[in-house]
Amino acid sequence: MAPRFKKRLPLVKPWSFKSKWTAPGIVDISSLCFEHRRKFMSTQRFTPEFKAEAVRQVIERGYSVAETAERLGVSTHSLYKWVKAVTPDKTEKQASELLEAKSEILRLRAQMRRLEEERDILKKAARYFAREPE
Repeated sequence: MAPRFKKRLPLVKPWSFKSKWTAPGIVDISSLCFEHRRKFMSTQRFTPEFKAEAVRQVIERGYSVAETAERLGVSTHSLYKWVKAVTPDKTEKQASELLEAKSEILRLRAQMRRLEEERDILKKAARYFAREPE
């Protein structure tokens, strides 16, 4: 029986074909990363007046957060945080509304008791005066 040999593939020289992907020459990306980081991760400090005006544009004037942030040169994340800090939490708002509703219920129940007492007194008075005099 004859030994089996692997079929040899033709030798391809790397310089004999053009690659679809090309790599640029040596690029120093450390400066690019630094510029990118410096641009987006800067530690800018904004005055409270600036923050208040930015939030006012979003809440009162109805501008979108993205539009306002781009126009003012602020990150959208920061602007969202400023807006959230100014607007009350939904849980706090719901708790205050619940407290107001409970106090309203108590006030209305007290008023209902008083009106029922007045009605009962008027019924008794009407019966008393409706009797025929003897």
